[in-house]
Amino acid sequence: MTDEVPVPQEPGDGLAAVVALRRLADRLEDAAVEQAMRAGWSWPQVAEALGLTRQAVHKNMPSDSLPPE
Repeated sequence: MTDEVPVPQEPGDGLAAVVALRRLADRLEDAAVEQAMRAGWSWPQVAEALGLTRQAVHKNMPSDSLPPE
């Protein structure tokens, strides 16, 4: 397996792909955090699984989707 990443010929296409991937990653993270919280995970467990601090997880989550601690 190689670590090479195919890059589109047009810079705009490559940058649009980056934006789309970031949006998808954000949506996946939000869904995974919500699932973990519903399953009874604590904020420190979620933070550790994401490689973040608890404060960073709180900051990155929309306030209306945060369950109580």
